[in-house]
Amino acid sequence: MELTKYEIARLIGARALQLSMGAPPLIKTEDAHISFIQIAEIELEKGIIPLSVVHNGTAI
Repeated sequence: MELTKYEIARLIGARALQLSMGAPPLIKTEDAHISFIQIAEIELEKGIIPLSVVHNGTAI
């Protein structure tokens, strides 16, 4: 099952908030000016974002 645009936005927002509050990024970043949102987007693209979406009791 594919994520909706709303689920994607929610995951990126939640992960960006975690990063802004001091959570360590799960990717190596060489650009010092990369935003928390960009880091969260890359983590989601790579499938390493530490969050999941639950649909009717089934985690995606």
